[in-house]
Amino acid sequence: MTTPRINALAFLTPGNFLDDDPYTGLEDTLRLFEYGERLGVDGAWIRQRHLEHGVGSAAVFLAAAAQRTSRVELGAAVIPIGYESPFRLAEDLSLADVLSRGRLQPGFSAGTPPHADLIGDLVFDGDWRSFDLSYGRVARLLENLRGDYLGDADTVIASPGNTQRPRLQPHSPGLADRVWYGGASIRSVHWAARNGLNLLTGNIVFGDSSDDFTTSQLTLIADYRRLIDPARPARVAVGRVIVPFDSADRATRERYRDYAASRHDRTLGPQGQRRALFARDIVGTAEQILEQLRADPVLAQTTELRLELPYEFHREDYEQILHDTVHLIAPELGWKPSLTDDAH
Repeated sequence: MTTPRINALAFLTPGNFLDDDPYTGLEDTLRLFEYGERLGVDGAWIRQRHLEHGVGSAAVFLAAAAQRTSRVELGAAVIPIGYESPFRLAEDLSLADVLSRGRLQPGFSAGTPPHADLIGDLVFDGDWRSFDLSYGRVARLLENLRGDYLGDADTVIASPGNTQRPRLQPHSPGLADRVWYGGASIRSVHWAARNGLNLLTGNIVFGDSSDDFTTSQLTLIADYRRLIDPARPARVAVGRVIVPFDSADRATRERYRDYAASRHDRTLGPQGQRRALFARDIVGTAEQILEQLRADPVLAQTTELRLELPYEFHREDYEQILHDTVHLIAPELGWKPSLTDDAH
């Protein structure tokens, strides 16, 4: 069996906040991004969530995070494209990317987005159930990010002090090549590969071809690699819920164990009509976690690991998890931190 070797380490956090105090939670998440950069992680990612106590606009949050960090990649996993205007979102992401000096890593999903029965009529004019909410919206966003000029060769627009050919502004070259797709099904992975997107595959996949999580995820990665243009340096990132507790106190260790136990039943077989398959949470000492990671054949298929931080925890928990991972786990898998000049 090939031993996993990690070259890039990132984390994904839910951006929790309290209903009556959103600022404190959002500030905590920005501090977590700063903390991760000081530790030397390669990427800090935020979930985009609607109607929940989380970040409703990844582009806005990452623009703020860009001003609090200087090196770390800034990701979004994932933005449900169904609610978005492919042009307006491209403007927001391009602006945030310029402010970050080219560090954005936006990820997307297609299909009917979460809570559509509640939000759809607020987002769209007309019957949203008849709209195309599929991969085509992501493709249109990619076209906008590439910054092609609009109109013909003679088309210009005038603004105060300037006459120019029209295209999305600000244009951020290279952003379109940093777009990811959250692929959990064979169909979605095939689309991502054929359209040249990077692949995110986490702790949930769909049992299109097997009832076994590992077998299904290996199939997704193999299909992606088979279909992606070999000339494109496409990236594959694998996400796992990893909760080391070496530096945690006894009460926190028990809370982490209880958390994993509460989610164990869902890993025993396919769930729901779409046959969702869940990976087990990896909770324990660094030694126990390393044993499981080294035996993970999926992780051996990539050099990029992303920690999927639990929803229910607090900043102090997240910092402890990141600290133990950076100091006790990732280096044993070959990873080396990327530190800024003022890191400590």
